[in-house]
Amino acid sequence: MLTISDQEFKQLTDYIKANYGINLKSEKKTLLIGRLRNVLREKQFAGFADYFNYLITDKTGEAGITLIDKITTNHTFFMREADHFNFFRDRVLPYLAGAARDKDLRIWSAGCSSGEEPYTLAMIIDEFFGLDKRWWDTKVLATDISSKVLEMASKGIYNNEGLAAMPAYWKLNYFEKYDSERSVLTKKIRDEVIFRKFNLMDENFPFKRKFHTIFCRNVMIYFDNETKIKLVKKFYEVTEPGGYLFIGHSESLNRNETDYKYIMPAVYRKEKQ
Repeated sequence: MLTISDQEFKQLTDYIKANYGINLKSEKKTLLIGRLRNVLREKQFAGFADYFNYLITDKTGEAGITLIDKITTNHTFFMREADHFNFFRDRVLPYLAGAARDKDLRIWSAGCSSGEEPYTLAMIIDEFFGLDKRWWDTKVLATDISSKVLEMASKGIYNNEGLAAMPAYWKLNYFEKYDSERSVLTKKIRDEVIFRKFNLMDENFPFKRKFHTIFCRNVMIYFDNETKIKLVKKFYEVTEPGGYLFIGHSESLNRNETDYKYIMPAVYRKEKQ
């Protein structure tokens, strides 16, 4: 039976937190063993000491990619926390339509998982601008740390049952039949989302221009408070004055620890300067 000592668990979880921001507490020990069991078996490691040595000495990057794919939970669906999307459509886009310079709209879906969130934003934007959209640059940047989910998301293929909460208009106009159980987003919408691998724990965010809106929902629940404060500060620095930050409903920001202004549950704004 595969086991992990307290020392090995601390060594591995310290590495995960330092590199990916994910804070795995002691009660997650069984989960970690379960997620990595097959990796140790396939590599024929005697135990977690051998695995950790492999992890820190691997020069190909493969070990880290596999680790993050195994330990992250990528659960999302279309129209998740729908009031956020309604607010984005009814309040944010009308504001940005008048405020964005050069008709350049910059939206970032950080921690995009399997793509439902950025594609939803792309459909809302398409519907909002209509024929005028051709004059705008409205591409959505979608990033995640997991190569596995990014590959899945870029294909834009989803089970039909997952589209149940979606407006009928969207299903008719933005999806095509893929097979008997799945539908695929039209090329028009797929082309509106740019998927990139990105680690939110990187010291510097390499963006040349600031974002009008950042969605980072149900990501910071994995971080401790110190990591969250640092990340939100970096988000603030890359947000345009007047821009918005959306987080998950199970998350919150301490108003004494951020310069963002609270707007409504899980929605914050960088005040105009």
